[in-house]
Amino acid sequence: MADVIPPIIPTNPVTPELLAQIHAIVGDRGILTDADAMAPFTRDWSGLRQGNAAVVVRPGSTEEVSAIVKLCNQHDVAIVPQGGNTGLMGGATPWPAHTGVLLSLGRMNRVIDVDVEGFTMTVEAGCVLQTLQDVASSHDRLLPLSLGAQGSCMIGGNISTNAGGAQVLHYGTTRSFVLGLEVVLPSGEIWNKLRALKKDNTGYDMKQMFIGAEGTLGIITKAVIKVWPKPKDVATAWIAIKDPQAAVTMLSEAHSASDDTVTSCELINRTGIDGVFRHVHGTSDPLPHSSFWYLLMEWSSTRAKADGEGGMAEKMETFLADMLERGLALDAVIAQSEAQAKAMWKIREGHAEAGRADGPAISYDMSVATTKIPAFVDQGIAAAKAILPNIRPQPLGHIGDGNLHYGFRAPDGMTREAWNQYTPAITRAINDLIRDFGGSISAEHGIGQEKLDELAHYASPVEIATMQAVKRALDPKNLMNPGKIFRM
Repeated sequence: MADVIPPIIPTNPVTPELLAQIHAIVGDRGILTDADAMAPFTRDWSGLRQGNAAVVVRPGSTEEVSAIVKLCNQHDVAIVPQGGNTGLMGGATPWPAHTGVLLSLGRMNRVIDVDVEGFTMTVEAGCVLQTLQDVASSHDRLLPLSLGAQGSCMIGGNISTNAGGAQVLHYGTTRSFVLGLEVVLPSGEIWNKLRALKKDNTGYDMKQMFIGAEGTLGIITKAVIKVWPKPKDVATAWIAIKDPQAAVTMLSEAHSASDDTVTSCELINRTGIDGVFRHVHGTSDPLPHSSFWYLLMEWSSTRAKADGEGGMAEKMETFLADMLERGLALDAVIAQSEAQAKAMWKIREGHAEAGRADGPAISYDMSVATTKIPAFVDQGIAAAKAILPNIRPQPLGHIGDGNLHYGFRAPDGMTREAWNQYTPAITRAINDLIRDFGGSISAEHGIGQEKLDELAHYASPVEIATMQAVKRALDPKNLMNPGKIFRM
């Protein structure tokens, strides 16, 4: 974690009287004060951030959330909202100086409605993403949000961070499929726009303020989300490629070759793959010969292939044969079963787990225009090597939407203490390059605690001032997830 100076946050305590009032609202099931019981909530997923809270409150309804927030507002007590606590930027983790409430939405996990014909689901914020994927699938529908943490992350947190994932190039980010929201504002009032409307032009689209706001403007309690027809014909390929430029060219041509059904396109490199094979049980190399660059590409059709048709796999095979002949692809294998496809995806999704076990590293969740990725990769590696010549590049990510988790591993044998001496200079060099390429320093993970200083450094004064004006208008006391996104 980068060294950051904690912001000034409200530190009014949770008094015994306030605690008793909260307990009266949520009961024994909804309150935790024991340090061991609170630890999974106050420590982040990576294990690198340890925060503090006087109490973890687990409300069971929107009305309970509203009542708790009203109490905290009256007593000027800060609140940190939390879903599955799987974020990587510390957005849902309280600061060590936090003396208030951590409010977990995990008990609010009902699927309220599935409108099969209308292609929508209405859900509570504490629903685990994979549960919602399974519910959609049971109704022959697809919830396309797909993340490595989908077994524990919650939809409210996904919406609050505008989660991305592996299928953004076809379906868009979370922002694009949220139709309606219910939100408890910092005052405790309930803003209810829980509507399954694709068109609503009545002034400001206020739900967009809360999507990606990381809980700083209110607490999302329910959502109406769009779902799609469930794919019936899926082809997944693991492809050794020449270089990132080959990846961009192949992706561009794959859109037409697949009848515009490319749903995922992931750029992967050998350094990361080898780490997965070392640390993630049940993974193995899909191809017999080693390359440095790979693509994991998936095409999906909602039309089931008829008897005698080759379907998506046949189209992909024809496409890959052309790519091999032209030297853009060096080798390729198409999954012959759902199990083989899942094994390929396990390699991609195992990078986070492997990264935690594989020694010091740093990763930049950044985006540039897709066609600029090859030049960015080359220039970024050169910039990092100018600072630390034997650094190990590990670019990885959703090349289809321009989002790379642009990572570097420490040289073999380097201690974390030595590595930390180099990371500030590497961060400045990479982020300056992102700026010069017209990109974003946070493509899908948000700002949280980790990137407070970087956002302040790179965002324009007008942008910061406008966001702060919105924050002050809705949360004048700065009680809602204070010290996240910016310092105020």
